[in-house]
Amino acid sequence: MKQVRKAVIPAAGLGTRFLPATKAQPKEMLPVVDKPAIQYIVEEAVACGLEDILIITGRNKRAIEDHFDHSLELEAALAEKDNHEALENLRRISEMADIHYIRQKEPRGLGHAIYCARKFIGQDPFAVLLADDLIVTDGSPCLQQLLDIYETRPGNIIAIQQVLPEEVNKYGIVEGQALLPRLYQVSRLVEKPPVGSVSSNLAIVGRYILQPEIFTALAEVAPGAGGEIQLTDAIGRLLGPQPVYAYLFQGRRFDVGDKLGFLQATIEMALMRPDLRDELGAYLRGTFMTDSRLAEVVYNGGSGGFSGGQEL
Repeated sequence: MKQVRKAVIPAAGLGTRFLPATKAQPKEMLPVVDKPAIQYIVEEAVACGLEDILIITGRNKRAIEDHFDHSLELEAALAEKDNHEALENLRRISEMADIHYIRQKEPRGLGHAIYCARKFIGQDPFAVLLADDLIVTDGSPCLQQLLDIYETRPGNIIAIQQVLPEEVNKYGIVEGQALLPRLYQVSRLVEKPPVGSVSSNLAIVGRYILQPEIFTALAEVAPGAGGEIQLTDAIGRLLGPQPVYAYLFQGRRFDVGDKLGFLQATIEMALMRPDLRDELGAYLRGTFMTDSRLAEVVYNGGSGGFSGGQEL
């Protein structure tokens, strides 16, 4: 069994859902509290021992490369002001991993973006982390949970979550047989199926471990939903020749490529910060409890979140 040592992070999307904010900057660089969204994704890969990372970019994405590079003038200014904490944080960003870049020259979908990584990956298994999916866990990172499964069941492994049956048309959906609690042997994958057309509500989340044969499948698969090369369709072609597993990860996923998900992630991540939690919590309690439109909102100060929210 070959070890997983490389990670691919697709970040070539146009970010149209965040216009005009993304007119001149990548959506992946929008800050969740005080870090760009993509930095959380890179940190997850590094926390799992993967320090050889390829980011798939597109036009107007140069800011991503600049962020993970040294900023000599800024570092010199911080050193002159004896701001050692900020200086160390900057240096940590540029030294945390070996980050490589390649451009997806035309927007042909997630599957095509992954296909652009074939020369970087070669014949090795690899991880994929989607930049729009920020996943918070109380224990092991989501990707590490997949790697732990891979140790005993090498193959292709997909992270999944349960969604409402009426929302299956927004996701790639997996059907399969339960092998263990949270672990499934996949028998079918469908990208954005019509509501009522599938027997499962297990939706694919942006964390994968894939075998290099995926590149052959991507080269052969026809354009799918939206006229794009769909990664889900290519993984489906591996069913049979290779095992494909789906794991119901433990944690919370935020779609930071969506406005509401981005706002939710920002609030939740801020509530986890000791330097922000108390003041932000007090502000939220005061705002929501005195707003007649938002009755029944209870802030859980100890766990960092909300429950019982109901808009009247």
